[in-house]
Amino acid sequence: MAYSIQSTVNELMASDSAKAIVDRYLPGASSHPRIALAGGMRLATVAQLAGNLLPQETLDKIDAELRSL
Repeated sequence: MAYSIQSTVNELMASDSAKAIVDRYLPGASSHPRIALAGGMRLATVAQLAGNLLPQETLDKIDAELRSL
């Protein structure tokens, strides 16, 4: 499966490699009590909802690493 920031949170959390990338940039994201609420949303959508908490530069880095899997 190909991963990117267009993948859903559930898809990313189901892959140990993808989950590790997300956690590297967003420490504790995979164990956050409300992660299930965002499960069906794309990571890009979650980032938009987070506003300034996730800068575009960081999102681009996450995307590049996910695509390299």
